[in-house]
Amino acid sequence: MAFENLKETRKESITVGFLYEGNKERLKMNSLNGDVGFRKEIRDKNIHRPGLALAGYVELFTYDRVQVVGNTEIRYLQHLSLAERIKAFETILQFDIPCIIVTNDNQIDKELVRIVTEHQVSIFRTPLETTKLVYFVGDFLDDQFSPQSVIHGSFIDVYGIGVVLGGRSGIGKSEVALDLVERGHRLVADDVITITRKGEGILMGAGTDVVKHFMEVRGLGLIDIRSIFGIRSIRFQKRVEVIVELEDWRRDLEYTRTGLDHDNVSVLGVEIPHVKLPIFPGKNITVIVEVIAMDYLLKHYGYDAAREFSKRLEAAIAEKSKGKRAIDYFEHDFE
Repeated sequence: MAFENLKETRKESITVGFLYEGNKERLKMNSLNGDVGFRKEIRDKNIHRPGLALAGYVELFTYDRVQVVGNTEIRYLQHLSLAERIKAFETILQFDIPCIIVTNDNQIDKELVRIVTEHQVSIFRTPLETTKLVYFVGDFLDDQFSPQSVIHGSFIDVYGIGVVLGGRSGIGKSEVALDLVERGHRLVADDVITITRKGEGILMGAGTDVVKHFMEVRGLGLIDIRSIFGIRSIRFQKRVEVIVELEDWRRDLEYTRTGLDHDNVSVLGVEIPHVKLPIFPGKNITVIVEVIAMDYLLKHYGYDAAREFSKRLEAAIAEKSKGKRAIDYFEHDFE
């Protein structure tokens, strides 16, 4: 398939209830006012701490973000009278904020919880420190609002390298993936792969909830990789690092012979190494995919076989131009 022209989708918003349900166990969050405000929408993946807004300065108050109240805000409120604390909360509640998360198990006056509830805003509390809470919630929101795309192919973890196998329908992607799993590698997804851009320059791939680790093999049907090969044969997500596109061998095409010119393909704005692999009967595609993964590892650690060979060749030509023999002395071979 054309990896360059993938359709990009992204969420415009999520509900406060979705944020809570997706994190209440992991972050030990509990709601202080039930399901009030659960239908409110979060449209920004960033997080805000409303310290200045509580103090009355709202000129730069980014109210449309999740509001995190930590030790600094609580200590400030404790220096105020109850009436002043109520006024401080009313200052920020005049804006349409999505929700409030109180960290470090800090206590909040019942009067403040009542005011928040009257404004139909959710307020949560967690024992986590503010830094950890911001990290986990920020990562969750970044994942929800990240651009995504769906591609058809097989996604395998080969020696720790995320390899996507692409190509026309029926070319043998699933069969190669099955062979790799049988050799001890791990299946991430087959047929439908969801790719998400995380941060700058990182693509994460996973399967869909319906397909998961089922695989369709023509002539055999659907098989469950996890049931057949065990839990060690699968993983639920992996970073996409190499795309291998299987294509039919064509005599009129010139294929790379040295590997000095590296091709990349842009997926969701991220450049990924792209290998076009011509196939024909008798060619061991599985072993070649393993070598592609190992070669990627070598390059990651600074060794490029093609460039190393080029250097040796240039050195040999330079020596020959000086009149030297390629090999000065052949040892006796007694075997």
